[in-house]
Amino acid sequence: MLGGTVAQAADPDAAATSERPRISIIIDDMGDLEQAGLRAIRLPGAVTYSFLPHTPYSHSLAETAHKMGKEVMLHLPMQAMTSNRLLGPGALTLHMTHDQFRATVENDLASIPHAVGINNHMGSLLTRHPGSMQWLMDDIKQHSGLFFIDSRTTRYTVAQRLANENHIPARRRDVFLDDDTAPAAILHQFSRLIDKAVRQGSATGIGHPHDATLTVLEAMLPQLEGAGIELVPISRVVHETPATREARQPAASTPGPLVYNTVLSEGIKDVTRSAGTH
Repeated sequence: MLGGTVAQAADPDAAATSERPRISIIIDDMGDLEQAGLRAIRLPGAVTYSFLPHTPYSHSLAETAHKMGKEVMLHLPMQAMTSNRLLGPGALTLHMTHDQFRATVENDLASIPHAVGINNHMGSLLTRHPGSMQWLMDDIKQHSGLFFIDSRTTRYTVAQRLANENHIPARRRDVFLDDDTAPAAILHQFSRLIDKAVRQGSATGIGHPHDATLTVLEAMLPQLEGAGIELVPISRVVHETPATREARQPAASTPGPLVYNTVLSEGIKDVTRSAGTH
């Protein structure tokens, strides 16, 4: 089978008496490429899509995702320590006045229909500045129900902390799926995401509409249901309580975390062969 198999819980009785671990997957950087975007939106299950503002296909693809029942987010560009040429339009930077900052956030949100949340694109510089993050949280509070996901592009980020202090629903990214776009590396990160969900009750992964990423997810997402893992929109993870997450963790009698054998040598060969066919 493409990508290998996902093993069952070591203790089926424990799995039956507690809620299933949850994962959420956000596909970032949507909007620049139409065909890759459409392929991403066709991924099975409750995948969430985060769109860069003012990109050629962001509006139409966000509409398509919404019509297919998928959640839509704004992938908000923020100044980084390096490589700021990759930010694209609608970026927030440290040199902005408060009025410029606020107007940029509003214009970016207006460009993405049906957005229910925001996560940062890049931002390794801006997300470590409490003043800028407070401005952002002030803007988010003007939109009822909007939540924030900290992509954690730097260990020094204060974004989630500021969201929490402002009582804005927020979570952090647990795993980047495709920093390395080799299929074997993506499979390994997918396995890490599931293991984190088992230990924590839920976990959030971020990927991109790369050919190899989509090939791996097309193979692995259909296996989640049989493995006792629930794929949910990111809003479900954001709004769950600590008690709910605790209920999804393995029972004390379980001998250890669940093991998911996604990186199998034959499966890696299959995914590698398929990655260049789309």
